[in-house]
Formats: sequence, C-alpha cells, structure tokens
Amino acid sequence: MGDEIEERTRSPIEASLDRSRGRVIAFWEGGFAQCSLPDSGEISIGRSRSADLSIQHPTVSREHARLRVSPTPVLIDCGSSNGTKVGGVVVPPRGERAVLPGQLVELGSAVISIQAAVPEASRATPNEVDDLVTLVAESDISVILLGETGVGKERAAEQIHGRSKRAAGPLIRLNSAALVESLLESELFGHERGAFTGAHKSKPGLLEAADGGTLFLDELGELSASTQAKLLRVLESGEVLRVGSTSPRRVNVRFVCATNENLDQLVAEGRFRRDLYFRLAGMVLRIPPLRERRAEITGLAQELVTQFCTKAARPLAALSSGALTLLMAYHWPGNIRELRNVVERAVVLSRGGPIEPEHLQLGPIGDSMPPPPNPAYSERGELVPRAVVEEIERRRIVDALEKTGGNQTAAAELLGISRRTLVNRLAQFGFPRPRKR
Repeated sequence: MGDEIEERTRSPIEASLDRSRGRVIAFWEGGFAQCSLPDSGEISIGRSRSADLSIQHPTVSREHARLRVSPTPVLIDCGSSNGTKVGGVVVPPRGERAVLPGQLVELGSAVISIQAAVPEASRATPNEVDDLVTLVAESDISVILLGETGVGKERAAEQIHGRSKRAAGPLIRLNSAALVESLLESELFGHERGAFTGAHKSKPGLLEAADGGTLFLDELGELSASTQAKLLRVLESGEVLRVGSTSPRRVNVRFVCATNENLDQLVAEGRFRRDLYFRLAGMVLRIPPLRERRAEITGLAQELVTQFCTKAARPLAALSSGALTLLMAYHWPGNIRELRNVVERAVVLSRGGPIEPEHLQLGPIGDSMPPPPNPAYSERGELVPRAVVEEIERRRIVDALEKTGGNQTAAAELLGISRRTLVNRLAQFGFPRPRKR
C-alpha cells in the first residue's frame, strides 16, 4: 500500500493532477505529499516516516488517521492530538466519518483531498486548473500562481477567493510593477499623517483593507528588497506597521500572488528573499497556456461574447461553427488576454449578427510566430484535420484579395499580417503569382 509516494517538505508545492489513478494528496505550509489509493484495504496517515501518507508537520500526530478504501472512503481518527475534520465537521477521537466527493479533510494544519481515478473516456478534456483551484480554495494556505502573460492568473485568484471561507470578505488587488517603491510601500502598509511630504492625513494600506479577505499581489517578482522585508514581517507576525507609525495593527489576510518570472532563478540570484518565497509559496499552481487548455476555449469565448454583447446593449451574438473551429485551431500566443480582445472586436464587427470567421480577424501566423506546436481541435475537443484549418485560411486569403482587387499589400493589411507572410502563404497554397504590369 502507498507504493507510490512523493514527498517534498523543503520546497513549495508545484501541483498537478495525475487522474489516471486514485490518489490522496496532502498539503501544508511548505510541504506536499501524495500516495496512490490501493484497490482495497486501508492506508495510514501521520507524521511517522513509515506511514503510507507521511505528513511532516508538527500539528499532525505520528499515527493520526487511517483511510478505509471503499465505494465511499471512510476517514478514521486514531486518537490524534490536534483533531481531524471532514468537510469542516469534527471527527470524534477514534471515531470515523465518510468522505464525500469534493470534501477536504483537515489533519491539524494539514489538508488532504481524495482524488478518485478518472476513466479513460472521461479524460478527454479535463479542467485541471479548476480542479486545483477548488482543492486549495477552502484552505487558508498561501498560493503563488505562475504562468505566461495573459493565461488568467487574476481570474484564478478570483476563483480561489470566491470559493473560500473568505468569500464574504474583500478581495484587494495590487500590481507591484505599477507603482514606484515609495508609493508601493505606502499603498501596501498605509501611512500616518506627516510621514512624508504630501502625507496630509493618515491612510490605511491595502493590507488593512484586505483584513478578513484576500490580497492578490500581482507581479510578485517586482517587489523591492525593502518591501520584501516588510512583507515578511507581516506574514510572520500578522501585524502591519504603517509608514511613520510605531503602533502595529493586527490583520488577518490570505495571500494569493502571481508572476510570470522564474522565482527559483530570482532566489538563486539573490533578487528575491528565500524566506519570503517559502512563506508565500504554500502551494504553487502553474496555469498552463491557453493552447494547452483547448477544451476551455469554447466556453471562455461564449462567456466573453455574452459579456461584451451585454455591455454594448446588443442582442446575444452566436459563434458560427466556422468561427469556433478557427478559435480552436489558433495557437493563442497572448492567451486569454488575446482571446478577450479578439472576441470584443468580433462582437463589434458582427454588428449584431452571427460571428463569422472573418469577424475574428485571426490571419495566418505572423513572421515572428512559430507554427502551432499542438494539433488543432474542434469545439468538442476533437482533432481537426490540418486540411480543414488550411482551407479556412485559404478562403480568408481569397476573400481579402477579392476585397482589395488583388492588391497584396492591402490584403496583407486586411489580414493583419506582413506582405512577406502573405506571399509565402500564396506560394504554400499554390496561388499563381500576379504578373507585373
């Protein structure tokens, strides 16, 4: 039992889900462990190194609990010192309680989740980001979101807050790169009257404003050394000291941070504090780029269409099958941010009618963009033959040339590509080159 154990207690969690087998995942501040579920019997959970699921945290007893594997798993407390909860309900000492799908189990300050095996047929379009967001939302563990620009890190932060016990509290956002150091510290920690030139009155900072809720700190890697040191003190003491004050104020804030930088490299270079990194990185979620989450494209696009049509007070526009196929085939270098811009433009160009491929203005990939690394998929997640994608592209080129009377420069501008790229596409598709007059 527990033959497949992974344990990391000296590095933050970089979580991903293996859905091919049933699995128990445990996480705590600064640590992570997992083990596969056996077909039958029980697994032991505790701080002991010999436990099937070994959780190296002082709030977990050496023999804390057992998990009985059955159609509905049952958690059995082994007389633990700091107690066991299932779905927020206390399990009596040496008592037991069934663990229903989606419920989190608390062992002291550690949290575990049972991930059942997913049949092969059900794994065609898994939404792993949503699964992981749900996994961490009910805990107060701090989270760092990693990923390319525009992948939806702020959206994930909103979901973590909205599904947490802090949902009724405030969600405060701050982009670290948007402010100079002096203003950033004042915004984060607040200031007293007369603390600096222009401080005509006392002002609470965003950390105080986020009390009881969540602080989303974007562009984490841009924090200065001074701000990092002050933020570490907040995390360690739970107190905020305003600029110019000598009296700290208590705050209860959950931190969700985001960056597209390599924090490990910043730590190695001495540009980011190692101790702050481990304080904030209770769990690290890597948000995959949109091209690796094609199953979400249709839903996101339709959601954005509804949003922009409502904003413009227009009837709800429908995405044609051709438009959906093109959206699924495109490789989205700008991720969700680019999808948002494309859909907003398409709603304007469609003038209240159905959104067709030409309204998307997704021309052939530009000079600086490599070919899509992954195959194209339909809105149902099915593989689209390359010939279909090329036919859509060829048809758009023909339409652009017809609209511009065969003027390649104007056609390239209409398609949003360079003239050289258009000439290359013409050669690729076997179009005859126009003769010079």
